[in-house]
Amino acid sequence: MQNQFRCSCPCTSALDIVGDKWTLVIIKDMILLNKRTFKDFSESDEAIATNILSSRLKMLLEYEIIRKEKLSDNKQKNIYILTQKGLNLTPVIIDLMIWSDGNLRENHSTLALVPTVQLDSVKNDKEGYISMLIENYKKKNWIQHSA
Repeated sequence: MQNQFRCSCPCTSALDIVGDKWTLVIIKDMILLNKRTFKDFSESDEAIATNILSSRLKMLLEYEIIRKEKLSDNKQKNIYILTQKGLNLTPVIIDLMIWSDGNLRENHSTLALVPTVQLDSVKNDKEGYISMLIENYKKKNWIQHSA
């Protein structure tokens, strides 16, 4: 993998990987909506183009943010699973949702949270909510598909 970082700043380096228009959307869909297949992602409301989706999944694989496996009952179909490195982005996703709800609602009147997120629960115990999301993700995806 070639070095794709612009500089040595940790924030800028993180944005070099997850700061594009689509990467955090894919990770959000994995964490909150349990999307796992190329088809799942391509059918998202955000309407990501298949060439962009393919490119982002490849990059996430290269940086070991996700891993690719075959479905146990259909060896032709790939599934994508977040690694611990990918799951460590859960607080970023939740903080962006909280920030958006508190700061963009006046500019975006139809702003709606992902149905699986209860904002009151998040605000009352953000760390507990994040831990619950991570544990639920692991139970759904890591038991059958161990790391």
